[in-house]
Amino acid sequence: MPHSMPSKEMLDCMKTCGECASLCNQCSHHCLHMGGEHAGPEHQGLMRDCAEICGLAACFMGRSSHHSGHICRECAEICNACAESCERLGQHDQMMTQCAKVCRQCAQSCEKMAGAAA
Repeated sequence: MPHSMPSKEMLDCMKTCGECASLCNQCSHHCLHMGGEHAGPEHQGLMRDCAEICGLAACFMGRSSHHSGHICRECAEICNACAESCERLGQHDQMMTQCAKVCRQCAQSCEKMAGAAA
């Protein structure tokens, strides 16, 4: 079976997923130092979930897995939840605002990939 190259949209999504995973890990560390609700298990767990699902989605797309569509759908859902949490807790915090923005971009990109795979 011949191997086909990923589309530009898929490559862009993989890149966005990687950026989101990296930023969520950085933001998680940042929030631990802020303490309080930022360091709480709910917010920390959500950022970790987001980082991990983004990395997983990029890997699935990278190997053209037949399961990448539903992984991307889950990724979009978790990215949106992470963005909401960062927006709620970090209204005046630059890193959290940036994290929410990248999570939203990743969610949009993954929703497109999920639709394309359906």
